[in-house]
Amino acid sequence: MLNKVFVVLDIASALTMVLLVLLHSGRGSGFSDMFGGGSSLSGGTGVERLLDKLTVIAACVFAFSTFWLAWQWHP
Repeated sequence: MLNKVFVVLDIASALTMVLLVLLHSGRGSGFSDMFGGGSSLSGGTGVERLLDKLTVIAACVFAFSTFWLAWQWHP
């Protein structure tokens, strides 16, 4: 039962991470520029910093759930 929860968590965090990475700006364009931000002199807008934090959280959840599933799946 617990492993099923971790499988769902693993898949959800992987898809979330893909979405968040695609929302990040490349070189001079991206999600934050759609709302008037994105000055190259400011060092990053609030939206970009939020996307960074959410991506790190999703990556940590993905890493932990993957580690848990690999650790539980031993013969």
